[in-house]
Amino acid sequence: MKPILKPYWEAGRREAGCDEAGRGPLAGPVYAAAVILPPDFYHPLLNDSKQLSEKQRELLRPLIQREAVAWAVEAVSAAEIDRLNILWASVTGMQRAVLRLDPQPDFLLIDGNKFRPFDRFGAQDYRTVVHGDATYASIAAASVLAKTYRDDFMRELSREYPAYGWDRNMGYPTPEHIDAIRRHGYTPWHRMSFHVKELEPSLF
Repeated sequence: MKPILKPYWEAGRREAGCDEAGRGPLAGPVYAAAVILPPDFYHPLLNDSKQLSEKQRELLRPLIQREAVAWAVEAVSAAEIDRLNILWASVTGMQRAVLRLDPQPDFLLIDGNKFRPFDRFGAQDYRTVVHGDATYASIAAASVLAKTYRDDFMRELSREYPAYGWDRNMGYPTPEHIDAIRRHGYTPWHRMSFHVKELEPSLF
């Protein structure tokens, strides 16, 4: 049964929902989004982007962008992911997206269980919410934007590197992608800090 998304943590203030897409792939940036929705925003399809079809996400994206009080999307490169690790790269992306919002929010709702204070946002100015993208409308909206923008980027990147099937696997470790790495090696877009068992040297 589809969850009924909550409109806010606390009524009467400007809250931004934040989420990311692309923590698990072997290649490509991680994308993060921040969205401030009107308190009365509702759409029957809106949900955690992973629970939506590609067609549903593409339908929701322009609607979210049009109806949102403010929204922003940021990408954090594979090189930054390798330097920061994927968790803090995701947090950094969300922080950058928040700082681009105009107007600025008073409070942040963060998908997941890890975040940290930054700029003018102290620990009292945000809440982490496990499965937040299936709980709060603003986080669900951010998940849709992050996912669709990342998928668009990976499809575009696939034109330059067609052998890896990124237009289909979006950089995730599918058999097709792993076989392409075996045959063609890594690209500048691969996360060199990510290791998969299938690519480890064999002793036999």
